[in-house]
Amino acid sequence: MSLSLLVEQLLNGVQFGLMLFLMAAGLTLVFGVMGLINLAHGSLYMIGAFVCAVVAGWLGSFWLGLVAGLAAAAAAGAIIEVVVIRRLYARDHLDQVLATFALILILSEGVRIIFGPFPLYLSVPDLLNGTVSLGIVDYSLYRLALIGVGLLTALGLWLLIARTRLGIRIRAGESDREMIAALGVNIRALYTVVFALGAALAGMAGALVGAIQSVQVGMGEPVLILAFVVIVIGGIGSIKGAMVGALLVGVIDTMGRFLLPRAFGLFLDPSQAMDVGAALASMLIYILMALVLILRPRGLFPANG
Repeated sequence: MSLSLLVEQLLNGVQFGLMLFLMAAGLTLVFGVMGLINLAHGSLYMIGAFVCAVVAGWLGSFWLGLVAGLAAAAAAGAIIEVVVIRRLYARDHLDQVLATFALILILSEGVRIIFGPFPLYLSVPDLLNGTVSLGIVDYSLYRLALIGVGLLTALGLWLLIARTRLGIRIRAGESDREMIAALGVNIRALYTVVFALGAALAGMAGALVGAIQSVQVGMGEPVLILAFVVIVIGGIGSIKGAMVGALLVGVIDTMGRFLLPRAFGLFLDPSQAMDVGAALASMLIYILMALVLILRPRGLFPANG
């Protein structure tokens, strides 16, 4: 095993983690501010990917597709919040789970009807095609750009939450929604904006990842599960926690899948080593989540901790 291959996989883990952050940040905002369990968040990721792929195919521009995917996910999120989610805030979590699970089925079938049942493929833009030398390793320029986008988005989101009037209202909504409503803040409009923001982040993640994997119906559900793991590890409602948790999950999952089969290959035959290593690698992030829940039940960086 060469050092360059190890560094490449580590960078892949960071890239995967930052894309998870885009999903988890919106999810943790919605749960932290509204107290809502939104299982349909992965469907917004899927919508962003499909709209990006279709628009990029029609217009021949990945960048216009990316803007369209982000806008479509944000618009879908705002419509879903106004039409469905708004009626669930006062209901218990079981009702929220059932309603948003129903949204998964509706949105999946809707996407299948509109875009067709077959996977779509989104090409990497010419500007970001190829590799770049990092000294130790030649790494994909597009994946490196994804790392940059993830970091810039994290910085922008932190500035929004910590330095703007909207951010003050979002943080106040996490702490005491009745009080800010009494002070004259339109709590319904605030909830719609937060939900649309989370949807836009999910749609952007889907559109960006769509260029390195196929765009297909149901692609958001596996990522949604990982996003929930991220916010449990990081702390519900915490952007900092979502960032740390996403990087931990991305790196541990990627490096586990890379290193464990090789480690077991030292004393097992290759096929057994691959099977055992892959099985254990898929468990690592859940073991990490269990350890965090035992040691810090509210997560590593809880919003009000």
